[in-house]
Amino acid sequence: MKTMKLEIVTPGGVIYNGDIKQVTLPGEQGEFGVLPEHASLVSLLQAGVIDIETTNNKEMLVAINSGYVKIDENKALCIVDGAVALTDEEGSISESIQAAKDLLKSAEVSSTTMANAVGKIEAIGR
Repeated sequence: MKTMKLEIVTPGGVIYNGDIKQVTLPGEQGEFGVLPEHASLVSLLQAGVIDIETTNNKEMLVAINSGYVKIDENKALCIVDGAVALTDEEGSISESIQAAKDLLKSAEVSSTTMANAVGKIEAIGR
């Protein structure tokens, strides 16, 4: 199984740093997926949800408000202004969901983008 490294960094610190199978990112031109050995690129990220498939087949969501990603064959580095990780492993998922919604609402994005991102966030709480 091929994997790649993903790092999500905010001004407040590292949100995620680990090996993954794949990641879906909210690019400025729409969502796009990245697998190991992806071609190198740099892209702007808009407010939305980063969808991570970890090496142990778990899904992790991270809501972001803006940033950029630099992708190499074996690593994706996301530098974002704000982020909230949505996992039920660390405690109250409902608090994380509310924090993610607040972060996205502060990003001033289109209603369609907002609805898509909030839908993904609310789905994790079910």
